[in-house]
This record gives sequence, C-alpha cells and structure tokens, in this order.
Amino acid sequence: MQAFFCPDQLLHTPQQFMRLGRLHKPADVPARAEALRDTLTRLGVPVHLPAEAGLDALQAVHSPAYLAYLATAFERWQALAMPGVEPGPEVLPNLGPALHVRRDLARGDCPSPSVVAQTGWYISDLACPIGPHTWRSILRAAHTALAAAEAVCAGAPRAYALCRPSGHHAQRDRAGGFCYVNNAAVATQRLVQRFGRVAVLDVDAHHGDGTQQIFYDRGDVLTVSTHADPDFYYPFYSGRADERGAGDGLGLNLNLPLAHGSGNAEFTAALDAGVAAVRAFQPAALVLCMGFDTFGDDPLSVLKLTHDAYRAVGQRVRGLGLPTVVVQEGGYMVEALGPGLQALLEGLGG
Repeated sequence: MQAFFCPDQLLHTPQQFMRLGRLHKPADVPARAEALRDTLTRLGVPVHLPAEAGLDALQAVHSPAYLAYLATAFERWQALAMPGVEPGPEVLPNLGPALHVRRDLARGDCPSPSVVAQTGWYISDLACPIGPHTWRSILRAAHTALAAAEAVCAGAPRAYALCRPSGHHAQRDRAGGFCYVNNAAVATQRLVQRFGRVAVLDVDAHHGDGTQQIFYDRGDVLTVSTHADPDFYYPFYSGRADERGAGDGLGLNLNLPLAHGSGNAEFTAALDAGVAAVRAFQPAALVLCMGFDTFGDDPLSVLKLTHDAYRAVGQRVRGLGLPTVVVQEGGYMVEALGPGLQALLEGLGG
C-alpha cells in the first residue's frame, strides 16, 4: 500500500462551525489528518508527497468559475472592509439562491460579480469557511487524491489518499459539509481515463451527495453510498433509495440508507449489497470513500459502528480484487481515527 499526503493540508484551520443555531468549536481540525498520518508512519506505510498538478484534474469535475471563486474568495472578502464594517475572519455565506440540489446537474455560473453573492451561490452551508490558507489546503488535498490515482494507473494494486479537507459533499460548483473540491471525483475521473469503467463505494456516515451529483448522468461510473438515513441528518436533501441516476447513468446510482442507531450487523448487510452492485457493474477499478464518522462515539455520528466494521470494509474491498484508490473522508473523534485506519488496512491485507 502506498499513501499520499501533503503537510499543506494542515494549513486550513477553521475558526467556527455553526450547528443548531450555535457556534461550536470546529470539527474538521488539522489533528484529524495528523492522527492518520502518524498511524501510517507507525504501521510502516510509506507516505509520499503528491506532485504539484495544477488545476486540470480539478476542472475535469468542477466548473472553472467555481474553482476561481475558491482561489480568490478570501482576498476579495478582506477587500470588503469599509468604515464601521469589517469583514469576518473567514468567508461564510449569508444568503443563497433557491436551488434543487438533489438532481441539479448544471446550473451555470453565478450571475453576480459580487463576492458576497458568489459566496451564497457557491457555498451551501455554514460548515465551509474559507480562511487565508484554505485554498492551498484544498488544492493539495485534490493533488493527493490525484497522486493516489496516478499510482494505481501505473500498476499499484491499492493507494491511500489522506485527504483533508474532505470532498464527497462537494458538487460540481458548490461546497458543503466541510468539503470544497471532490477529491474522490478527481481520483475517479483519472481512473476512468485509464480503466474505462469505475465504481465508487462510499461508506462515510453521510451521503456522498457531491459525488452522486457529479456522476449522476454518467454511464461509466457507478456510485454506491451507505450512510445514515438523511431524513433527519446531513445532507438532508439527497441520499434516498429512489435516486437511481439519469440519462446514461440511469440505474448506476445506489443509495443504501441506514436507520439511526444501526450497528455493525446492519452496516455490513448494506455493505454487502453495495459490493454486490459493484460486482454486477463489472468495473475495472474502484474508489473507496472511507469515513470513520460512523464510529459509535464520533461526535457527528448517529450510527454505532465499531472498528470491526472497518476491517470488514477492507475485507470486502480486497475480495473485489480491483485496483483501488482509498480516499479519506470524514471522522471527527481524533483518538478513534488511528485504530479505524489500522482496522481498514488489516482488512485490506496489511
């Protein structure tokens, strides 16, 4: 197993997180990535620095206008300062357009040049603040996923992308849920170029709504997501079983929502159904979106998994026998991340 990570991904240091109408301490802290990196080192897994790769791979799955917004938003926000009104320390939306986020595939660029308007257009919630170093972390996280995909394209059986910020909530032109650029989509698109047919298996606690949106009408990518029932859980507006894809992708999107409080048995049953769908699709490569926020004590989880569930994920993925890129997604109980990653790697075969 090869692993990829860039220390610049630690530069993103959110100062605020709005939850149930109150400001909380941020959940997506740099210590998350540090714990996972330290686990790789302890286990003797080589951690490689991803190459600088520019924007081409990101533009293959995201709109250029959206990426330009992410790259410039903080500086433009700070320039809004005027007598008696100082902008906040981070970019956050205070308005937004009415959108159908569930199946909206191409809504166009923001019609206003205002950074305030663009922030409402391109950021969907109050979990995606943009600070002075956020764009650098976003860019290097995407490069990390791309580097892992390149390794698999070159013949590695598996590669792990330690991505932070996470990515699976990022849609083609919108950030949400701590996610800005969809790292898994970046990796998937690169694998499609090499292998043709690719499956994405997402086992995070939250539905991978961004990944679903990006590939919803594609016939060359199967998206499968196990996650907590979204009726009363983020992302709320997507993740239900009747979302099956559109156009060339009809039948190639599978959501397997789990009742809140579900444990290993229920999760494993859904996992097996997802793996069966992957087998039926007959892909030539796999992207595993790995979240540890399903752990029973995770502060954002409504599921009750133990580390044995992550070992089971590794075993099922190993059984598929596919070239695989593992992309790190959620997990917010820092002390549980290392044991979770170790269990996954054990299931994958070391």
